[in-house]
Amino acid sequence: MHYATGGDLLVAVLRELGIDTVFGIVSVHNLPLVEAVDRELRFVPVRHEATAVNAADAYGRARGSLGCALTSTGTGAGNAAGSLVEALSAGTSVLHVTGQVEAEFLGSGRGFIHETKDQLGMLRAVSTYAETVTSNDSAGRILRDAARAALTDPGGPASVEWPVDLQYAAQMDTAPTIAEAEQHTTTALPGKPAPALAPTAAPASEPAPAAEAKDQPSGALQSLAPTENRQAPGRPGITTQAHPAPAPPELASAQALLASAERPLVWAGGGATRARVELAELLHATGAGLLSSNSGRGAVPEDHPQVIGNFATTPAARALLADADLLLTVGTHFRSNETADYGLALPEAHIQIDIDAAALGRVYPARHALHGHAPHVLAALLPHARRADESWTRRVAAVREDVRATLHDNIGPQAAICDAIRAALPREAVVARDVTIPSSSWGNRLLEMYDPRDNVFPRGGGIGQGLGMGIGAALARPDSPTVVLAGDGGLAVHLGELLTLAQERPRLTLIVFNDGGYGVLRNMQDRYSERRSGVDLATPDFELLAQACGLAYARIAAEEDARPVISHAVGSDGPTLVEVDLTRLGPMKNPFTPPVKIPGQ
Repeated sequence: MHYATGGDLLVAVLRELGIDTVFGIVSVHNLPLVEAVDRELRFVPVRHEATAVNAADAYGRARGSLGCALTSTGTGAGNAAGSLVEALSAGTSVLHVTGQVEAEFLGSGRGFIHETKDQLGMLRAVSTYAETVTSNDSAGRILRDAARAALTDPGGPASVEWPVDLQYAAQMDTAPTIAEAEQHTTTALPGKPAPALAPTAAPASEPAPAAEAKDQPSGALQSLAPTENRQAPGRPGITTQAHPAPAPPELASAQALLASAERPLVWAGGGATRARVELAELLHATGAGLLSSNSGRGAVPEDHPQVIGNFATTPAARALLADADLLLTVGTHFRSNETADYGLALPEAHIQIDIDAAALGRVYPARHALHGHAPHVLAALLPHARRADESWTRRVAAVREDVRATLHDNIGPQAAICDAIRAALPREAVVARDVTIPSSSWGNRLLEMYDPRDNVFPRGGGIGQGLGMGIGAALARPDSPTVVLAGDGGLAVHLGELLTLAQERPRLTLIVFNDGGYGVLRNMQDRYSERRSGVDLATPDFELLAQACGLAYARIAAEEDARPVISHAVGSDGPTLVEVDLTRLGPMKNPFTPPVKIPGQ
């Protein structure tokens, strides 16, 4: 296939991938790409390259697919690197296309404008795949290879650098299209069934498989239609490598351990979101309680009575872990902030499932380490599931209620805001959360999630990414409202994106919790130090700022303000900046400090 420019080829590949919106900043080194995208698709001119990647990342998360960012070379690509680190940490699918100097001068070190030393090496350090377009007949193959790498579990960003003279050149694309490659492959596709693992006969003493159980699933389970585990809307059917399968003896031992469990718990990480149906069936078959990492939230809707959620380090959940006779973990990294800096005690009877072989036993020992794709491995375990003691399932439900009631009480007047957000939003709506006290304390736990595509946040923990993520998610799903939780300190990192918000006008409610600085670190210093350093910041007048940007504005200064203000903002057709005056609202019962250790304390 012939294309007049590289931009025309890029548009064709993006259409194959189901991408209709691209985020970026125009430059002399990506002009042919931006012009073609802006002409044929939707180009969103963000104000910083880091935001371009954050927005593309969240666009992909919210759709269950792939997002695309366009940046310039040198400093522009460097600006994008931090957000690529986030996508790499989260295992989210981003296609990052950046410009490069003319091929003739590439790597010459002569100081060509925007040139940087070993840009490809930098991109390889922060991407799961990175490559350079070297000719006008290689771009189509490289773009599709990059998309394939980004969409292959465990995922991550893929970067392509493209010399500007080759962008302007006519293109010869001989690589198979996405559809053509799918027709000629025998490997598994993302979200599509793969050949079943070899069955292992269940012992005669075991109960009937979950599918034959007499009890019907609860309403929350019924809401998971069988198609939920297939391709999400907009996700391309792009080929990947065949998924690994656990060794048969190890699988058989895990099946026997599951069959003997009377007090089971399950822990869902980000990898569990690929296995929603199987995970829900496992809970129904066993009566087990479900803990989750932040990344695993929504794998089973959080209003299900067996979902404890992201509360593993609470006293009640620790006691439950201490009494469990089996823990089955699915696709979790056991991050330090979710395991009390690895001080959380887990049961010795531990079955760990992960598609990343390096993750197995890396943080906690696993009695049975199952290297494989979560839907396939859980499907192989399901026929061996047995029902837990009913007193255990009742205790799980009680712990679920206890941890939520305790947190709801501890956050004081902010509970009214949490309740108002959930009441105003439809069941399926994105809540994008920057790193701020409200997000870390209750947004990541108490504010219920029913679908993992609604659960958008910086998994690597970097501040300032929330608004960009919210913009990407809102434009990915324009028919439903999006809410962003941000602090005044984090918002200031990319304050210019308020102009992107004003220009694109998505259905987005930006809730800014204003405490005049970095509240998390301020609380740490107040607790452990004799003085504050670098945490008290100048804060703009947000009402004037919103007015200058052409944004609607509202303010919450008391609990009774929360419901009417948030309901009106979420119900509007465009963006609204809602300022929460934390000084007027009043403090939490206990100041929030992050779950990190201070040496010597």
